Amino acid sequence: MKNSVLLGALTVAGLAAGAAAAGTLDDVKARGTLNCGVTTGLVGFAAPDANGVWEGFDVGVCRAVAAAVLGDPNAVEFVPTTGQTRFTALASGEIDFLARNTTWTFSRDVDLKFEFVGVNYYDGQGFMVPRDLGVSSAKDLDGATVCIQTGTTTELNLADFFRSNNISYEPVPIETNAEAQQQYLAGACDVYTTDASGLAATRATFEAPGDHVLLPEIISKEPLGPLVRHGDNEWADVARWSLNALITAEELGVTSANIAELSAGTDNPEINRLLGTEGELGAMLGLEADWAKNAIMAGGNYGELFEKNIGENTPIGLARGLNAMWTEGGLIYSPPFR
Repeated sequence: MKNSVLLGALTVAGLAAGAAAAGTLDDVKARGTLNCGVTTGLVGFAAPDANGVWEGFDVGVCRAVAAAVLGDPNAVEFVPTTGQTRFTALASGEIDFLARNTTWTFSRDVDLKFEFVGVNYYDGQGFMVPRDLGVSSAKDLDGATVCIQTGTTTELNLADFFRSNNISYEPVPIETNAEAQQQYLAGACDVYTTDASGLAATRATFEAPGDHVLLPEIISKEPLGPLVRHGDNEWADVARWSLNALITAEELGVTSANIAELSAGTDNPEINRLLGTEGELGAMLGLEADWAKNAIMAGGNYGELFEKNIGENTPIGLARGLNAMWTEGGLIYSPPFR
């Protein structure tokens, strides 16, 4: 088993090294579209609407990068990936950018040769159970059957939690969130465990969300963020600073409603640098001067994307919490644009 895991990691790393050598920024410009890897469907984060148009928090990051590079937030080909297929898709060059609620870990960064370009959601693993199970704590789940997505950090976290609490469980392996939802509602498992944000998003789609409870335990750190291949620093810079542009825009009060007015010039030098009316930041990235303006206009600043897709006024109902701006007691923070 260890040999097969090692060979798998080496294969992914080898694919990544080969694909990165090509120069992704030039490839995307020449192709005229961004190939963005997303989940197979998680409402609020990435899912097609009734007309087949992809929308969600992670989708918004994809569109921002496309707008920064190509000037068009719709110049994106969304490629659904599972926990098992996402890394091979990125390493092989099938996708240019992965924005799929993926946890930044040491091994994914170092061993699999990927570059996380930031964190767009600070999360943690939780548990959802039917209310009529009568459970109020994850420590009461001894002997439970647990639906769990394969190829995720969730598997290891689950094993660690049950072992450290000297309780047992029976895993029910699933590959996609849709399969997990189906199995859980059919009673094939007592518990569904994944990132707490994913549980909230899944519960929001149920006919009777109130019949299901999110248990209080958060058993891990899950810094979720977009990633690219190692060795393509120019492309990593574009992806990283596109995300940072959304974050900085919220901090500086640049919104989809006022960005046109602010683009005429302001008394704030950082806003001017961000929107391209001062300095040469776009040229440093190999992009147009208004690259960040285009990224922000694609779907709004970080806060606007959050509130529209997963915030407290949506069915998912997530509070900002750790994902508030650093000025509001959260962890969301961008280096300065200068």
